[in-house]
Amino acid sequence: MFDQVNGLPVHALVLHAAVVFVPLLALGALVYALAAPWRPRLGWAVALLAVVAPLSTFVAKESGEELYNRLVASGLKGKGLEILNDHMDYGAMTLWFALGLGVVSLVMVALTFRGNRSLPMLAQVAFVVLTLVLAAGSGYYIFQTGDTGATAVWGRY
Repeated sequence: MFDQVNGLPVHALVLHAAVVFVPLLALGALVYALAAPWRPRLGWAVALLAVVAPLSTFVAKESGEELYNRLVASGLKGKGLEILNDHMDYGAMTLWFALGLGVVSLVMVALTFRGNRSLPMLAQVAFVVLTLVLAAGSGYYIFQTGDTGATAVWGRY
């Protein structure tokens, strides 16, 4: 399912969705957490991104594992294999951070969506801190995943 479509690796077809949606989720969740007046306008987008970003990251990770297995079976060794191993580790961490950010974002939207309900101050601070940590982690790992993937494809090793 995650291996090929018409002879093309699925990973090459879907990885850009994660590259776009994960940073958008990070940015949207941060704005939603920090700017209460914008919440009514952003709630639907953050909720949608909270589902789509982790899902696209999951598909990219699974299809990347299929591509990795195909490359290893074809005899890939040495520095290229090391870079791909790093790439896969970063991709796994990206999935976990995107999933965590998605869950926190959905909970935050669900708790603040109806009317002008405001959360207790401690809950607001907790959501801001969690969102900040998860958004920063998502940004870091999506960058590292993309960088090691680009190095594996285009770099000299």
